[in-house]
Amino acid sequence: MVGYAATATMRSRGPGGRDPEPLTAHVQAVPGPRIVVVQDLDDEPAHGALWGEVMATTFTALGCLGTVTDGSVRDLDEARAIGFQFFAPAVTVSHGYARVEDVGVPVTVGGLTVSPGDLLHADKHGVLHVPAEIAAELPAAANRVITAEQEYIAWVRSPEFDPALLAERRTKMKDAFTL
Repeated sequence: MVGYAATATMRSRGPGGRDPEPLTAHVQAVPGPRIVVVQDLDDEPAHGALWGEVMATTFTALGCLGTVTDGSVRDLDEARAIGFQFFAPAVTVSHGYARVEDVGVPVTVGGLTVSPGDLLHADKHGVLHVPAEIAAELPAAANRVITAEQEYIAWVRSPEFDPALLAERRTKMKDAFTL
C-alpha cells in the first residue's frame, strides 16, 4: 500500500476512553489515499487492539488503505475481506480499553518516525517513508531496477552464464539502483 500518513497515539491498559472523532477528523484532513499510523504508548504495547472489524470498516469508508501500529490488531479475516491492511507486531482477542490519546502528532512505530502527511510504502517486507522530494522519480527508478534485476537473473539462468563475468554483471545491475 502507498498512502499519506494520518497519525495518532493510543493506550489500551487501564480504564478510560476518549472520543474517536478527533481521529476521524484528522484522517479526513490528510490527502488520500491514507494510512493511519498509531503508536501504542503503553509500557508494554499491544495489550489491547484499537484495530478490528469496526475500525477497519469505518476507516475504509474514510479512504484509508490500512494501519501501521506497534500495538495489536484483531478480526484479521474481516479486515482482509474488506481489503484493509494491518501492519502490526501482535494479534489479540480483545480491544481491552483501547482509546486514542492524541492525533496529528509525530509518532514512532517500529523505529520509524512518521509525521502527518508523510508518504509511506508498505508491503509484506515492511514499511518505509518515501521522501517527498523523490516521490515523482520512484516509478521510473523502480522500472529500471526491475528491468536490471530480471536481465541479470535471466543471464544467470542462461547457457551464456559465465562465473568470470559475475562482478561485471553485478556492477551493471547496481548502476540501475541510483536515482
